[in-house]
Amino acid sequence: MPKIVDHSERKSNIAEATWRVIIHQGIKGATVRNIAAEAGVSLGALRHYFSTQHELLVFAMNLVKERVTARIVDIMQTDLPPREQVARVLLELLPTDDGSMAEMEVWFAFIFHLKSAGEHNDEHHDAIYPLIIQLIDYLDQHELLRQELDKDSEAERLYAVVDGLALHAMLEPERLNSQRMIRVLNVHLDSICSSAKPQ
Repeated sequence: MPKIVDHSERKSNIAEATWRVIIHQGIKGATVRNIAAEAGVSLGALRHYFSTQHELLVFAMNLVKERVTARIVDIMQTDLPPREQVARVLLELLPTDDGSMAEMEVWFAFIFHLKSAGEHNDEHHDAIYPLIIQLIDYLDQHELLRQELDKDSEAERLYAVVDGLALHAMLEPERLNSQRMIRVLNVHLDSICSSAKPQ
């Protein structure tokens, strides 16, 4: 019998190989040839799934987004208190372990690649900001957000905190380790959340 190939799994494996190439060689090293070698497939097999390098890179980035989104959905379906849910979701946007650090490195590399290539893809670039707005609204709906705060300004501020922590954790991982990021994030959440428990 011929071997049954799971095409979805094969594409995911190639995307993960793309991540590894980007992490070790940068976005410029993410050539079709290098990715095929890392994935252990022939150039012909790779082109069977992805006709262009750009198509492959977009798929690899979307896979990062899909996996992070799936983890966030799981968190929001738990019975955790709303404040804890928000904190857990925000931590999914930060490089707190090897896996999320790899995802973050790939994501930033791709965003900078798009910018340097003169492409402005709002779907990729602004993927986090709408989520931040939703989280601020979620806190407000549960009467956890301090009432005197301007939600639009707080969304921008939280976005800047998360983006800043992620970038600095990548640049200075020894200084900004996961414990420090968690502490800073919680201090910020404490500053915008009401101390009074909702009725």
